[in-house]
Amino acid sequence: MEPPVETSWEENQRLKRSMNDLVSLLALPAICVGEDPVHIASTLLDVLSAMLPVDFVYARLFDTDGACPNEIVRVGQACALGMSEIGKALDHLLGETESNWPSSARMDVGVGGVFLAVARLGLEGEAGVLVVGSAKADFPSQSDQLLLSVAANQASIALQGARQARDQNRLAKELDQRVTERTSELVAANRTLMLEIEERRRTEEALRESKEALATSRHDLQLIVDTIPAFAWLTRPDGYVEFFSQHYLDYAGLSAEQSQGWGWTAIMHPDDLDELTAKWQALMIAGVPGEAEARVRRSDGTYRWFLIRANPSRDEYGKIIKWYGANTDIDERKRAEEKVIDAERELQRMIDGIPALVGAFRADGSQISSNKRGRVFTGLSSEDIANGGWRNRIHPEDVEAEENKWLECIATGEPFELEYRVQAADGTYRWHMARRIPIRDDAGKVMRWYGVSHDIDGRKQAEAFLAGEKRLLEMIASGSSLRDVLSALCTFVEEAAPDCFCDVHMFDQDSLTIAYAVAPSLPSAYSDPIAGTPLSGDLLPCGIAAVEKVQVVTEDIERDPRWYNSPVRSHVLRHGYRSVWSTPVCSKEGRVLATFCIIQRKPSSPSPHQQDLIAHATQIASIAIERSLTEAALRRTETLLSEAQRLSSTGAFSWRVDTDEIAFSEELYRIFEFDPAHPVTMNQILDRIHPDDIPSLSTHMARVRAGEGNLGYEIRIRMPDHSVKFLRTFGRVVRRQDDRLECLAAVQDVTEYRRAEEALGKARTELAHVSKVSSLGTLTASIAHEVNQPLSGIVTNASTCLRMLAANPPNIDGALETARRTIRDGNLAADVIARLRALFSKRAPIIEAVDLNEAVREVLALSSGDIRDSRVVLQSQLAEGLPHVAGDRVQLQQVIMNLLRNAADAMSEIEDRPRQVMIRTEPEANGHVRLSVQDTGTGFGPDGSHRLFEAFYTTKSDGMGIGLSISRSIIDSHCGRLWAAANDGPGVTFSFSVPEFSAALLMQDMDVAHNDKKSVGVR
Repeated sequence: MEPPVETSWEENQRLKRSMNDLVSLLALPAICVGEDPVHIASTLLDVLSAMLPVDFVYARLFDTDGACPNEIVRVGQACALGMSEIGKALDHLLGETESNWPSSARMDVGVGGVFLAVARLGLEGEAGVLVVGSAKADFPSQSDQLLLSVAANQASIALQGARQARDQNRLAKELDQRVTERTSELVAANRTLMLEIEERRRTEEALRESKEALATSRHDLQLIVDTIPAFAWLTRPDGYVEFFSQHYLDYAGLSAEQSQGWGWTAIMHPDDLDELTAKWQALMIAGVPGEAEARVRRSDGTYRWFLIRANPSRDEYGKIIKWYGANTDIDERKRAEEKVIDAERELQRMIDGIPALVGAFRADGSQISSNKRGRVFTGLSSEDIANGGWRNRIHPEDVEAEENKWLECIATGEPFELEYRVQAADGTYRWHMARRIPIRDDAGKVMRWYGVSHDIDGRKQAEAFLAGEKRLLEMIASGSSLRDVLSALCTFVEEAAPDCFCDVHMFDQDSLTIAYAVAPSLPSAYSDPIAGTPLSGDLLPCGIAAVEKVQVVTEDIERDPRWYNSPVRSHVLRHGYRSVWSTPVCSKEGRVLATFCIIQRKPSSPSPHQQDLIAHATQIASIAIERSLTEAALRRTETLLSEAQRLSSTGAFSWRVDTDEIAFSEELYRIFEFDPAHPVTMNQILDRIHPDDIPSLSTHMARVRAGEGNLGYEIRIRMPDHSVKFLRTFGRVVRRQDDRLECLAAVQDVTEYRRAEEALGKARTELAHVSKVSSLGTLTASIAHEVNQPLSGIVTNASTCLRMLAANPPNIDGALETARRTIRDGNLAADVIARLRALFSKRAPIIEAVDLNEAVREVLALSSGDIRDSRVVLQSQLAEGLPHVAGDRVQLQQVIMNLLRNAADAMSEIEDRPRQVMIRTEPEANGHVRLSVQDTGTGFGPDGSHRLFEAFYTTKSDGMGIGLSISRSIIDSHCGRLWAAANDGPGVTFSFSVPEFSAALLMQDMDVAHNDKKSVGVR
């Protein structure tokens, strides 16, 4: 029998309202995304007040920022209770512990009662509690309970989303956008559904249409579930899956049949399945909401992390009838968390790898933690450090200083820095440099202290070692005795190496024995007998070290077979010592100067630290011994230098240009005849200088003040007895590190040399004159021939003049012409006589501009007759436009004549080839002019060319051997050069080169001549 149409219509209306209510509730999380919990709860209460026939709806939220829970209530018009009264009444009725409230209860109000339905917000009610009260006796019905359960679940989801919003900031924008899109779709679907429901209501008189509308509504509900931005699922009370949302199926690539039952386990990550299954079983047994995280496989085979939430649905009796769940993609969050964890691990590894002790401290100064290196070094655990055990590792003598400094820094907020000793795990103490800095918040308040402690024990030892080395080097530099320095060196090593005794054996290099021993900590009975011991042989450790230049280490002299027959063994054992290490002390050149020995009372070998000490000690000992030997040699050298200065009449001086401070050597005091007991002043020196030489000295002093490098000059000094000394000075100007100039010079007394030089010059002049006179006989015929020609011309011209004057009428023009020729021939004869007189006179040379080509022609004219008589073919190549030279015309002609005569004499015995002489002039690139005389004679004598210019050396049987010597002296006085070279063929070529003439050179030569005339030695 079919039910009445009206009843069907009411049932259809109720189903439509339920569907609308479910749609509204399912949309609640999406609508409330981004809202605060209070707003979510208010929306929930508004929705429930509209859905259910209630007198009041009450919510108490725990998941808020306030310290106290938030209470929100919606009351109907029939309810006389206020919000605070409802909360108090519930606490009184159900108890103050919300987690223990039953799912339903009855509360008496006035003359009637209110039936209550309670739902927890969150898996275990951690978000709050929801209470609905209604005066209807059948409240809550099964549909009411379902709506309330769905509302609580959706509100829990919304509240849980709000709580996790802060953890998902990075996904907020994307999630908001997706929620907004889904919400728009949901609203659009809801609007469509409402229109369809309205349309169906107009035609609800037909049951068939009502059934179709119900089917359509169910389809729309399924569509909404499938489009929710989460993977929804539904199971039986035993966990058997009945339903997966289409979104879930599409993600996993499963069909609806494959997902049924326990088929969902196939898409879970194998590593997560056991834990997930166990937790799911525990939730079903406990019957409480829960959540878990697991990786779910996507259709393409990749796994992504999901947050899986499950919530039970109960009937009116509290029996679980369904489990509802939703999976939320949290893969991006998990990856971010993994990156954070990896970064934290990497940071910890980096901190543990820092080569120092790193620690973190609270604002009050107590230590929180330390890196691994700090824990290993101190031997403390993390708990020990957190409990303050690190302070027990500070050296007792440093605790007070560290504590006072630390408290001061905590009070002021200034960075902490201090050096103190820290005890290592092995019990030893090592110096550390500790630094700690504060970390502040935005308000400037110190939140943490972070510190680092560096091991500086090596630096501390090095500083102490360097201080000891500095004291030793200062002793060496200050001139302390060698024994004192070596004794201090032994003490220094003994302090740096406990249990060691040091001994330095000095050698006698002449006898190759040990001269003496320096051992401040050893008894004299041990060290004194060593003196005089020979170094030869292999029975003495220090002897082997000295001879072979190697370190000899005897760990135990009692058991070492090398020393069984050595007297050293019994000597060492007698005094209670066992180990002996001998190391040679060598100079820079590798010569062994001494041996450095370390002795210990127990068998031992040198450690790396002790080897470093030995290396430093031998180096310092080498410096000290070498300095001592150098100072002894320097004292001997000073003695020799002083004696050499006295023998060579050479003294030395230094002159500080900026202060005019002058220091004389002992010999220079003697030369100047100054009192050595008083310092020399510039005025004293100037008083000694010859008045004529003061301008020249001033010039040289100005050069020194200008910083010109090298000096060389001669000067005269006038002594108190009016005698004159000639001094030659050589020196240079140096610039010190402070940029101050100092002149260092040597001064030699050359008075005797100058006198000898003047005597030698005079002798050379007389010798040259003799040479000139000796040439007179040879040139007489040529001179007579030259003079005879102008004299004959004079007589002939005079006779002709007389005849012309005696004619009638007199031939005046002819007589004048013959008179002019007579005067010309007279001048020619006078020139010949003048040159002859000049050549053989003793007059001083005259420096002037000389035309070397013209001088050559005149010499050729004088010697042409002699050249022809010697059957010599004379050729000349005189350069055109040859520059004039600076010199004495007569002296240069004497040199030319001597070279021509030597060339002719060299060919006097030549019969097998022509006798040829070539005289040539040419300019040189260096401002000189060269003249060469080339012959085809016999060449150099048996002694070669190196003796040609020696006085009295000759290759001719009738020669005097002074011609070339005088010629070289003449050329040298002209600032020139005279040399000889063999020809490619027969004969030799003699050449001389003299400077070109210039006004400046003329002035210089005039000054030299002037100075020579005054016998002044400045050059």
